[in-house]
Amino acid sequence: MPDLLAVEELVVRYGPITAVRGVSLRVQQGEIVALLGANGAGKSSLLNAVAGLVPVAGGRVLFRDEPLHRLPPERIVARGLGLTPEGRRVFPRLTVEVNLRLGAAMQRDREKLRATRDRVLELFPVLSQRLSQDAGTLSGGEQQMLAIGRSLMANPSLLMLDEPSLGLAPLIVERIFELMSRLRDEGATLLLVEQNVDRALRIAVRAYVLQSGAVEAEGPADELRRSADIERAYLGIGVS
Repeated sequence: MPDLLAVEELVVRYGPITAVRGVSLRVQQGEIVALLGANGAGKSSLLNAVAGLVPVAGGRVLFRDEPLHRLPPERIVARGLGLTPEGRRVFPRLTVEVNLRLGAAMQRDREKLRATRDRVLELFPVLSQRLSQDAGTLSGGEQQMLAIGRSLMANPSLLMLDEPSLGLAPLIVERIFELMSRLRDEGATLLLVEQNVDRALRIAVRAYVLQSGAVEAEGPADELRRSADIERAYLGIGVS
């Protein structure tokens, strides 16, 4: 099966600091692929580079065999690649309804927009009860659901999730992982950065472990769950 996303020898620098050091990874249609590592290992930098939010200093990003690494973020979204960033980043003074519609800003087909909105609200029933509320009045878990829902409004072929369970109560974490499992079962493709390592490896097909901006280990998720490479990577000291 051809790769939906292929990252080849990716390098990301912030001034004199190299945050991502020649990382290669692949994601195929219908997979959940986990990207793991200690804080500062380069995970978010990699996602941001793929999404066009930070410049690529070396290597390539291919999506459906077409290069993305020199495109602006809005054209990357239009190609079908979405990112739910760490920290939710909803628009707090805008309503839930407007936040969702902003996720579909490039969608001109009203019928498709309505169907996508209905689908998102079916996935996140609590949002249907909060449509007229300002996003800043939602709980942390509701804001995370809104952030993911906003990303799904663009109908991405591949959705990248950066620490979706970070800082959430255990019950909400359970619901977020149930959602990701449901999306997987329905054929969605996800690239997941997640600090809950065991849970991430239980829903992923494959995983990559980063340490100091480079791939420390990779392979089937169930094998990595039993591997000492995970422990070594999390005991290592990464790059900011």
